[in-house]
Amino acid sequence: MGLAVHKKSEPVIASEPFERLNELVKQAGGCVAIDGGFATQLERHGADINDSLWSALCLITMPELIRKVHREYLEAGARIISTASYQATIQGFQSKGFSKEEGEIFLCRSVEIACQERDLFWEEHQQQAQGQNVGPGKVQRALVAASIGSYGAYLADGSEYSGDYGPNMTIEKLKDFHRGRLLVLANAGADLLALETIPCKLETQALVELLTDEDVPIPAWISFNSKDGTNVVKGDSFDECVGLADKCKKIVAVGINCTPPRFIHDLICTVRKATLKPIVVYPNSGEQYDPSIKQWVESTGVSDTDFVSYVPEWRDAGAQLIGGCCRTTPTTIQAISNALHENLHLHTTM
Repeated sequence: MGLAVHKKSEPVIASEPFERLNELVKQAGGCVAIDGGFATQLERHGADINDSLWSALCLITMPELIRKVHREYLEAGARIISTASYQATIQGFQSKGFSKEEGEIFLCRSVEIACQERDLFWEEHQQQAQGQNVGPGKVQRALVAASIGSYGAYLADGSEYSGDYGPNMTIEKLKDFHRGRLLVLANAGADLLALETIPCKLETQALVELLTDEDVPIPAWISFNSKDGTNVVKGDSFDECVGLADKCKKIVAVGINCTPPRFIHDLICTVRKATLKPIVVYPNSGEQYDPSIKQWVESTGVSDTDFVSYVPEWRDAGAQLIGGCCRTTPTTIQAISNALHENLHLHTTM
C-alpha cells in the first residue's frame, strides 16, 4: 500500500540500555513523571478511534496527531513517553487487510514518531538554553517506551479488565501471540518496552519467558491492573505476579496501571515487598469502563486535583515513575510534574 520503511532512531543516552532508566530517575532526584492517557488525548483532538485498533488506528490515518500528543506530554513534563502501539498488533493490522510486513512498518512508525518528537523537543530546549548562555538545559532528555498491551487489548472486548481468555488459553499460545510484535518493537529504536495492563498470572509468565527466550536487546517494565487493590483483575495474587517479574533480568521496573487511584498506595506496598526494582504507577482517573459500549463512564472518577493529591503518598511509598492512564491528560501530568519538582525543591533546601 505504498508504505515507506523508516530508519529507526539512534539511542538517546550514551550508556548501556539497561542503565538508562536508572540514570533518568537519578538525574530527576529519585522520581520521574511519565505521560498520561494517549487515546484520551487523541479523542480530545477529535480523533474517532472507536475501532479494534483503538489509538493505533491513528498510525494509519492521523500520524501527525500522534506527534502532537507526544509533544503535549513532553511539554507537560513527562520524561518517559509511550508509543501509540498499545493495541497495535500484526494480527490486528492483518484483520484490516494489511500484510504482515505493513503491520511491522506501522509498529516501527509508532517508535519513529515518538523518538523524533522526543529528539526535536530536546534539541529545542538545548538551543534555547545555549541562546540564554545558561549552559545545558534543565530539561532531561526523555525516554521512549514501546507500549505493548495485553492479549485482552487485542481482543478489543474489554477482557484486559477481566483477564478471562477462556479455558483453552495456554502460555505457549500467549507467547506465540506476543512474539512478533515484541521483537519488532524491541528492535525499532525505543529505549524500553512497556508491557501494560497485564491482567493475569498466565500472561505474566508468558511474557517473562518470552523476554528471556528471545534475549531482547532492551529492558522492559511490566504493569498490572487491579479492581480490588489486592489481586490482578483475573483474581490471581498480585504479589505472585510481581514475583515472576522480579526474577526476570530483562524487567527493570514493575508496577500498576489503569487502576483506580484509591488502590494504588496499598498496591505499591505489595510490589515493594516482592521486589526491589523501581516501581511505576500510572492509574486511570477512577472512571469505569463499559465494554458493552466500549466507553468510559463519566462522572465516576476523580478530578485532576484529587488525582494529584495522591502523588506525595505514592512517592513516599516507593513509586519512582508516576503518570496517568486512561482519562488522564497533559493537565494531569503537568500537575504531577509540578508536585514532584516541589518535593525535590523542598528536600534540597532543608
